[in-house]
Amino acid sequence: MNDDVPARPRVLVNQHGYLLGGPMRATVISDSADALAWEVCDGADAVVAAGATTPVGAEVTSAESVHVADLSGLAPGSGYVLVVDGSRSRPFSVGESLYEPLLIDGLNYFYLARSGTPISAEIVGDEYAREAGHVSAAGGADVNQGDLSVACQPVEETEAIYGTPWAADYRLDVVGGWYDAGDHGKYVVNGGIAVAQLLGVWERALRAGGTAAAALGDGSLRLPEHGDGVPDVLNEARWELDFMMSMIVPDGDALAGMVHHKVHDHGWTGLPMLPAEDPRPRYLHRPSTAATLNLAATAAQGARLWRPYDEPYAHRLLTDARTAWQAALAHPDLYAPVADGSYGGGPYDDEDVSDEFYWAAVELFVTTGESTFAEFIASSPVHDADSFPAGGFRWDALGAIAKMNLATVGNAHPSRALVAEQVVAGARRLAAVQGAQPWGMALPDDGFIWGSNSQLLNNIQVLGAGYDLSGDPALLSAAQESMDYLLGRNVLGLSYITGYGTDFVRNQHSRWFDHQEDPSLPHPPRGSVAGGPNALTETWDPVIRGLHPDGDCPPQAAYVDDIQSWATNEITVNWNSALAAAAAFLAFPDAPITLES
Repeated sequence: MNDDVPARPRVLVNQHGYLLGGPMRATVISDSADALAWEVCDGADAVVAAGATTPVGAEVTSAESVHVADLSGLAPGSGYVLVVDGSRSRPFSVGESLYEPLLIDGLNYFYLARSGTPISAEIVGDEYAREAGHVSAAGGADVNQGDLSVACQPVEETEAIYGTPWAADYRLDVVGGWYDAGDHGKYVVNGGIAVAQLLGVWERALRAGGTAAAALGDGSLRLPEHGDGVPDVLNEARWELDFMMSMIVPDGDALAGMVHHKVHDHGWTGLPMLPAEDPRPRYLHRPSTAATLNLAATAAQGARLWRPYDEPYAHRLLTDARTAWQAALAHPDLYAPVADGSYGGGPYDDEDVSDEFYWAAVELFVTTGESTFAEFIASSPVHDADSFPAGGFRWDALGAIAKMNLATVGNAHPSRALVAEQVVAGARRLAAVQGAQPWGMALPDDGFIWGSNSQLLNNIQVLGAGYDLSGDPALLSAAQESMDYLLGRNVLGLSYITGYGTDFVRNQHSRWFDHQEDPSLPHPPRGSVAGGPNALTETWDPVIRGLHPDGDCPPQAAYVDDIQSWATNEITVNWNSALAAAAAFLAFPDAPITLES
């Protein structure tokens, strides 16, 4: 557990800072039924602003009585402290350009998550450098089993998992890609949404132009592919796209063109463990329709973005996207079952792939303009459905990503304007949720699930797309204020992003960012977002269960910054991609849409 964080304050602010001209509110824990006087003091303890709180009363997610203080109008500065009823907040700033560093740090996480390559000290420093993981030949003398030649799951295990035996006698070279989370597994469906969000960061930057595109150009991130004239965010996405394409079932097999769901160790490994020290054999798990459609969607999106930089690579991406699409049509119900979560990796089970079909069709249409995909989009049940739940979209609910891209990326689909209306309506519903929350976040009372912070970050993206399409300033304000929660304006008084704020998390669940258990290893890098409060007690790990043995914990407090709390404190690529996408919007919010373009 992180014992370095002081006792939480009762005056909760965005510890990183408030954007000049944006909403500036704080939450105060107090049982007082009356308004309380507040003062903002500067670094010299001089009062620079004063006012009175608005009492809200009992709040269910925190199990506290709270007030809200509106600090709007503060001048630019740093070292501000909000004082209410004798209690002081953590210091905070007011200024511009607060989120550009967070965008870059959030993206820099991905190089450190790369598999199959050394992490260079020249790029990231000695603390984070490490040997290449999973690059030795299976059965070789090296302890590390490697991904150079990976076999499929042992057939004797597959009947229990899938209900019928599955066997394949080929082996694949699947070196590369990103480690999904705190373990050494690589999952196509988590990689898919992460790639889509990184590609989306660049696609939106192209529309914003100017400083937004320049901020993500060649040389902007800590990675080795500098000097090639390609935006760094595209090169990082390519690392995962190449892995996803390597997971395609080869010609000659009955499932040719389908994509393996995942590859990971046979049995869970313990902490700490560097990737190069992983001793367990690794297996390809059965292909799934969901994984296949993830490749179809992301490869199609990548094809249009890579075309100006590497035409042959763009052609390969689109070819593989078409192949995956046809394979998914031929095998529309090959699902990943929950039973495949007992052999060293998460199951990522999903038995409704209508959203993945819709998403893949959207990306293929936007890239090609072909009528086949346009017709599939219009006939899909997802097309007219509500794809913007208050709890947020995620890796297995992708209609929102599809509709945001169909609405915001230039294309000639006849329903584009109607889909844009759906996006704006969904964003306005989220803004209404946000406006009713005394903690300021666009997340409903029942939204504290596994990875709740990523759900909020995904909702910020919806608010951003709604703002791009409508210009409604209320949507921009809702997105800006929602970040307050992640950066310290929450009942625990914690910033959930490493390196940001005064009291930030630093012991997220990871086998190689494991300083808590092995001081020779680093903490997670700056810009790593923790999963966050998880009120679902049936998923709790022993650490948080030990803190709340009766299960009676307010949803917003169901978190602990401990390396072993995998249910509340994991880090994953698809949560950091959500962080990067949200930070990109907040850093560069001016990217309006003209639907005729």
